[in-house]
Amino acid sequence: MARAVEARREKHSPARTATVVSINGPVVAAVGAERFGMLEMVQVGDERLLGEVIRLEGGRVTIQVYEDTGGLRPGAQLYGTGGLLSAELGPGLLGQVFDGVQRPLTVIRERTGAFIHRGVQVAALDKARRWPWKPKVKEGDELHGGDLLGTVRETELIEHRVMLPPGLSGRVTWAAPAGDLAVEDHVIRLDADGGEEGVSMLQRWPVRIGRPYSARLLPNVPLVTGQRVIDTFFPLAKGGTAAIPGGFGTGKTVTQHQLAKWSDADVIVYIGCGERGNEMTSVLEDFPKLLDPHSGLPLMQRTILVANTSNMPVAAREASIYTGITLAEYFRDMGYHVAVMADSTSRWAEALREIASRLEEMPAEEGYPAYLPSRLAQFYERAGRVITLRGKEGSVAAIGAVSPPGGAFTEPVTTYTQRFVRAFWALDRDLASARHFPAINWTDSYSQYVDEVEEWWRGVDAEWRVRRDWALALLQEEDRLQQIVRLVGPDALPDAQRLVLLTARIIREGFLQQSALDPVDSYTSPERQSAMLRAIYLFHDRAQKLIDRAVPILKVRSIPVIDSLLRMRNTIPNDEFARIEEIEKEIEQQAAEIEREYL
Repeated sequence: MARAVEARREKHSPARTATVVSINGPVVAAVGAERFGMLEMVQVGDERLLGEVIRLEGGRVTIQVYEDTGGLRPGAQLYGTGGLLSAELGPGLLGQVFDGVQRPLTVIRERTGAFIHRGVQVAALDKARRWPWKPKVKEGDELHGGDLLGTVRETELIEHRVMLPPGLSGRVTWAAPAGDLAVEDHVIRLDADGGEEGVSMLQRWPVRIGRPYSARLLPNVPLVTGQRVIDTFFPLAKGGTAAIPGGFGTGKTVTQHQLAKWSDADVIVYIGCGERGNEMTSVLEDFPKLLDPHSGLPLMQRTILVANTSNMPVAAREASIYTGITLAEYFRDMGYHVAVMADSTSRWAEALREIASRLEEMPAEEGYPAYLPSRLAQFYERAGRVITLRGKEGSVAAIGAVSPPGGAFTEPVTTYTQRFVRAFWALDRDLASARHFPAINWTDSYSQYVDEVEEWWRGVDAEWRVRRDWALALLQEEDRLQQIVRLVGPDALPDAQRLVLLTARIIREGFLQQSALDPVDSYTSPERQSAMLRAIYLFHDRAQKLIDRAVPILKVRSIPVIDSLLRMRNTIPNDEFARIEEIEKEIEQQAAEIEREYL
């Protein structure tokens, strides 16, 4: 397995050096490197700048450097490490803010100030901190990769389950008793192939290699987000993939913040990949203040932030997305459901384009490298709902924001992303300008998880699929009718079609529109979502019967309960959703009164 291979490399590789001959931004070339390996981590120059081998040509290697190469000169030495770019995995990950190569930014700030100095080497995990170890194995147990060794209470929300690294197996010859241990202290000794081996809570995993699992499960359990337009219209499954494309100001970041705060994932990994510094600053300032709405404890107790802003080295931006997904897979293997937010994959693709340009590779569409689709696939395919090596269920859902220039969904990153995601939440500039948030366009968006999660939703509401399909069809009909209205005005439409416009307005303003700042409206439970849509469906059904009895549309539009339907999203809390039945009674009563009036 990857861990065993890397361990052998680090153990047996002698010190190797090469000589830098050219520097082109973050791309550095060196000669005399016949013994270097592809994707090997290296250190460049006297300051030991971190880099990674990305091309081998005989004795010449090309490296992408994860730090500023200003001042680096030809003749500098290149030092091999024998290992791959790897993430440190163990207790102490949650609540941290890392850069793209997993250096903890809070520790760097304490040591060097607000700016990251070149060549700074900081361990991802605190090696001195001691954790309350609770063993789950004993001497004589036979173990295999992925088996549970013990637990650590990492935060009040998350129990850290320490597992035997994949690729290792053997009989336990010694097990540490319960007590306070550091991450590098041995917790067991294993009689494995090649002799006795000590195993600690710390393990390393190459970020570009997906962690193994036993089996992949169908994505038939929804990731409940509390956002009505997503959960009801365009659901995402646990272990699923989704894209949020949209131009500047359409609400990509706020939508991802809502998903991070309200989704029923156990762990959140938020990757700020190449976004503007002020936006990432907002994330870093806001997240530590947010409370987990499900427990009332700080949200950071189940969150990891990977921050690599647009003014940080471009090569580290390219690596950040792999670092984040590796951390997510690690918690998946513990049996947790994880949601990964990548904001944004467009900036990550721009990093690929810049590096490819400096490598003088043949450009493809709009200058992006020809391997852009395969790199996107490598990221999204690591999502999934699986049976872990220890036989537990876990999942990683990948949600990538896309920032198409000018908001055009025909540009390459958006087009290629659509190949690999099954939920597409298209943000609309016109909706955002009209202050309709989330600005997810119901015409351009889609979800291929509807059929899979339908059975789960039947447990909430047996008629969920019928009402969802009805609402979408009605909104599409409204879109067609609006084109006629622009030409001849609404009065030219028959009353039945004007009723479609009325009901569509109630769906848009009373159901799809949702305020992230309103304490009642910010999150809607599946039960309340179902009840709200049921009430709107009932209104349309009763109003249609009135229209069929020749009741004028002006009379229907004057029904007082319409105001209640528009306001129920922020007047009826989740724990009081049964009050919606009172609105349904009002619909029946007021429709009956009008019907008697026109008999």
